[in-house]
Amino acid sequence: MDVHLYTWAITAVVLIAVLAVDVFVIGRNVHEPTMKEAGTFVGIVVAAAVVFGLGVWATAGGRYAGEFFAGWLTEYSLSVDNLFIFLIIMSKLAVPRELQQYALTVGIILALIFRAVFIAVGAAAISRFSWVFFIFGAFLVYTAWKLVLDYRAHGDEEEKDAADNALTRFVNRRFPSTENFEGRSLTVVRDGRRYITPMMFVIIALGSTDLLFALDSIPAIYGLTQEPYLVFTANVFALMGLRQLYFLIGGLLQKLIYLSLGLSFILAFIGVKLVLHAMHEYHWADWAPFGGEIPIWLSLTVIIGTLVITTVASLAASSRGAGPRE
Repeated sequence: MDVHLYTWAITAVVLIAVLAVDVFVIGRNVHEPTMKEAGTFVGIVVAAAVVFGLGVWATAGGRYAGEFFAGWLTEYSLSVDNLFIFLIIMSKLAVPRELQQYALTVGIILALIFRAVFIAVGAAAISRFSWVFFIFGAFLVYTAWKLVLDYRAHGDEEEKDAADNALTRFVNRRFPSTENFEGRSLTVVRDGRRYITPMMFVIIALGSTDLLFALDSIPAIYGLTQEPYLVFTANVFALMGLRQLYFLIGGLLQKLIYLSLGLSFILAFIGVKLVLHAMHEYHWADWAPFGGEIPIWLSLTVIIGTLVITTVASLAASSRGAGPRE
């Protein structure tokens, strides 16, 4: 895919400007967005992603448009699952509703930073070493298996671990802290001594969660496209509007009880796709259909079909009062 430097520059400036407005302008007004406000912003972001994908189709062809849509849907699905962990963290740490928007804003900024770093590292590794696809593929298959195991063992203990990981426990042991939130402040000074606030624990928990999801999302997107331009745009579009989406479907997230299983299947599929791609690079998969290269139309069909089945099954089970996320 031939992307001129000025196209890169324009795209990066526009997307980062939209993110900046969302984070630093809209996000400065600390409040709980109304359903209308959240729904409007999410609708605009989704429509923009679709228009962008159609633009890729018109300028670069259906293959690259399919890669963008497959990557965007996968990254967006992982981001929604990330939101579910955010919901658990907010609940476990009793974050006031009026402060949740600020915490989410910081979490999204950290997610963007981590993904940018891993995108750069992944692009450099792929350009020099074809065997890295074996590692990416194996990691995604392992992640998929772990999601299945976590789903089967889902309970209060797992929800506690989401907010009380090793990093937060380390900070809690080493630094004195206050019991109550002090607005958006991460630290306060009392009697000449500095204390960290619960907001610090929230940011640490969100940041460590972002790091883990970045480790999953970057191999996943590179399993669908090796075009850095599409990897970048798919990730940015997937992160846009997450803060509003959190408030829009906060209750619905609890009903997507099979989302982790759906994601595990998608990640396993992409992991196998990566391994086959690596075998294709070394001419070890000439015996396989398509020469070991799973076409993008098949990837897109699997991703969309899995998400539709997962959502319908989740909502049907939730309406009957079933599922571990009740």
